[in-house]
Amino acid sequence: MTAEAPVSLLDSAWGQIPRSREATAGIGSFTRTRVERIISIVAGFGSLVLGAQALLTALGPSEEQEGWHFPLMLFVFVPLAVMILACFVGRGVRICAGIFAFAYVLALIVWPVASAGSNPDPTGQPWIWYLVNIATLAAVLAFPLPVQIAWTILCPLLFGLVRLIQAEFAGVFYPPLGLDVSFALILGGVILTLGWMFRSVAANVDETRARAVASYATAAAADAAEQERVAVAALMHDSVLAALIAAERADTPRAQTLAAAMAREALTRLANTEQDAHEGPDEPRDLNAVADDIAAGAHEVGDDLEVVRNAGPGSPAVPGRVARALTLAATQAIANALQHAGGVGLAVSVTGGDGRIAIEVRDHGEGFDLAGVPDDRLGIRASIFARVAAVGGTAQIDSGHHGTTVRLEWREGAA
Repeated sequence: MTAEAPVSLLDSAWGQIPRSREATAGIGSFTRTRVERIISIVAGFGSLVLGAQALLTALGPSEEQEGWHFPLMLFVFVPLAVMILACFVGRGVRICAGIFAFAYVLALIVWPVASAGSNPDPTGQPWIWYLVNIATLAAVLAFPLPVQIAWTILCPLLFGLVRLIQAEFAGVFYPPLGLDVSFALILGGVILTLGWMFRSVAANVDETRARAVASYATAAAADAAEQERVAVAALMHDSVLAALIAAERADTPRAQTLAAAMAREALTRLANTEQDAHEGPDEPRDLNAVADDIAAGAHEVGDDLEVVRNAGPGSPAVPGRVARALTLAATQAIANALQHAGGVGLAVSVTGGDGRIAIEVRDHGEGFDLAGVPDDRLGIRASIFARVAAVGGTAQIDSGHHGTTVRLEWREGAA
């Protein structure tokens, strides 16, 4: 089993849960995304109703001065319309809601100036009053919880303050304004609490689901490892044992050749238990082609490294099956260096000359004890040693505190 197996199994398990366009954000937002979408749609409808009420009121007699009324309406209702549209479309909700929340507060701040000299009615409300709780709702959509709480308290109190300033703190305004501000605070608190509650429930559901999927992935990984052990055991029994029996009974050159072919096939199958051999044509490959294949393999395992090439006199053309085996073994060594050494000091070189080709994969990690690697781990024994031996090559690993060096070598006539 490779290190990436649990991750792929987790993705596979997650894929079994029904998904839609809104769930593509990942495991941790499966339910939260839907809740946010529902909140934005409900907020859009609520804002549309209250916004229409405020607009109809604003189109009637106004308390603002003649040069302030229309610009102030545009300053408030345009961001509100954009926020409502964003809520229905489901794009840019947080940004648009945040813009409206700030625009409304600024409109409240300039309200005493815009309405200076007017004679407000203590029993009536100006059009800007109907948008107080929409500003609270916008804060729930746009801001983190502490800012939501601040906005829920700020907007009603600020409205009450600017209304008193407009009325020059006349005593007749205190009772109706107290009722209005209290109502806005209560309704804003309900909106804030509902948003927090639904989001908390969604987050808990997502966390529970993620733990369940992770548990499933762990169980699936353990089952896959057990199946792999069974497959390797069957392979050893059917292929390796048959090759050993054939080698023991080989008493003629033809029987010896057949036994050698059976042994090579058994080693190849053992090496390919963990990774596909990518069989292809056996056309010869030169040193540069082998280096390119290793670089491509390194890219597949997550590292874009430059393979150093040194083709000397007598650099051989490597048969295709040999080139594939060397490439896969080198790729496994690179994957091991990335996984266990973090890719520190990772370097790869390919050298050819005197009828041989040699590959070195080096890193500056902490190293490891080859003898201490469990027998059921095929990353080194099968994917490197057995794979190279199957084509007549040799593999050596030198590992210690200085780092790890994997040397692969093949000579002409060895395959």
